Amino acid sequence: MIEIKGLTKSFGNKIVLNDLNLTIPSHTIFGLVGINGAGKSTLLRILSNAYDKTSGEVLIDGKPVSNPESKKNIFFLPDEPYSAHSETVNSLLDFYKIMYDFETETFIKYVKLFKLDEAIGANYLNANISKFSKGMKRQLLICIALAIAPKYLFLDEAFDGLDPLARLTFKKIILERMEETEMTVIISSHSLRELEDLCDLYGLLDGGVIDNTGGIEQSKESYQKYQLAFEDEKSKEYFENLNIVSYNRLGRIVKIIVKGDPEENYQKIIALKPLVLDKLPIDFEELFIIEVESKGYLKNE
Repeated sequence: MIEIKGLTKSFGNKIVLNDLNLTIPSHTIFGLVGINGAGKSTLLRILSNAYDKTSGEVLIDGKPVSNPESKKNIFFLPDEPYSAHSETVNSLLDFYKIMYDFETETFIKYVKLFKLDEAIGANYLNANISKFSKGMKRQLLICIALAIAPKYLFLDEAFDGLDPLARLTFKKIILERMEETEMTVIISSHSLRELEDLCDLYGLLDGGVIDNTGGIEQSKESYQKYQLAFEDEKSKEYFENLNIVSYNRLGRIVKIIVKGDPEENYQKIIALKPLVLDKLPIDFEELFIIEVESKGYLKNE
């Protein structure tokens, strides 16, 4: 279990994380979301002991993250995967084999699933990593991370640089590895649609604190999306008895997202006598935009 208590991180006079509190249960996939500059990378670097905190407490299984026992259970894959100029795949594997228990057969299996051996060549173990694309580096390090199967895996911008097929492969093997091990995963990403069917829980990082933690489906239950058609055009004021968080109109067709009790909202909409009433699904990206707009970062035109 990860416990964060009163975590604050400042860079000079700039406070990035401000008295942040969060508990992440073991054996879950936690999605960390937020706008650019919210502090997602900073939080992951503190959790992996790459950054020192300014104040507060970060515990991994009840021990400080700086504890050697905690550190050996953590693997962090940053947004910009690092490799030395002349480093080969083999030399990188040798480095990680010193630090972690490494399953070579598992690594080879995942390399083949990503088709890295085909992209790089049969002699990929001796290939120079500096010549790899960002996506190839990320796939390689994902294969390494899952061959290590750390108790805690932290991934910053996990899908960045991955093509659609590689993204599907990544999600498949993460879920597969979760079934085989007791791994806990934190993923930050701007690809909210990718997180939606992957994460058990998510947290919105805003203003230096984590807000709106919970399950994605649970959070969606607070909102309902409808497409309505009327005999004539209706302005937003026509729906004033509803708590509207999103409103779009094209002629006589209106799309709204409302917040509140689903049955109560449905009855209010029925009372407006639409000619057509369709309830539509809400995706995670829409949920994120709604929550960010509520903080005043975006304006819903």
